Amino acid sequence: MPPTFPPSSASSPTSSPLPRYAILVAGGSGLRMGADRPKQFLLLRGEPVLLHTLRRFAEPALEVVQTVVVLPADQLAYWQALAAEYAEAPPHTVVAGGATRWASVKAGLAALPAAPPTGALVAVHDGVRPLVPTGVVEATYQAAAVHQAAAAAVPPKDSVRMLGAAGSSPLDRRRLRLMQTPQTFDLDLLRRAYRLPELATFTDDASVVDDLHPVQLIEGDYRNLKITTPEDLLLAEALLA
Repeated sequence: MPPTFPPSSASSPTSSPLPRYAILVAGGSGLRMGADRPKQFLLLRGEPVLLHTLRRFAEPALEVVQTVVVLPADQLAYWQALAAEYAEAPPHTVVAGGATRWASVKAGLAALPAAPPTGALVAVHDGVRPLVPTGVVEATYQAAAVHQAAAAAVPPKDSVRMLGAAGSSPLDRRRLRLMQTPQTFDLDLLRRAYRLPELATFTDDASVVDDLHPVQLIEGDYRNLKITTPEDLLLAEALLA
């Protein structure tokens, strides 16, 4: 059985007709951060980045009934000890991930109920995107309830060029989107997608689902940054301030 942190007294049951789940994938090593610990454990305004992300999905208005945190196996004990230092850490289940993001999401799916109600939804989110607005999360759940697959994305701000054998050529950025998370799906659909073999072309959950079902893009938020470099952490500090 995966370890589960008990719910706090502030948690409340969902009233949504479609049960909502969330999987937070936090498998980073922090190499690009040049830090002494994985980036999901770095302190952001005095608390671990991953704890900030957990709190976003614990917002009562979202009505998420179970959140699963996926970490490398050698980080589980460290996170459990770290989370225990914070009395108000939201309830969550912790499971060991795999060698790739694909394997880690598959492990997260296995920790959810084996036979959930028809129409159950699951959001997959990067554990190091701690500033995702609640409205973006809600919008992906609502879109997935209608379209079965939805993902947050934003237009690129800069000009974009494609490299080729003869040099480079411009792309119309009006037709491009930068993918974010959460990416939210009908739970049965995502499980069916993850039963297929892993491919090198899988860069996110939307790419895993693409061959089975079209993915509806919803408007993301530029504040929903993925903390990867020291500059990202500084920006997140400023945005939270």
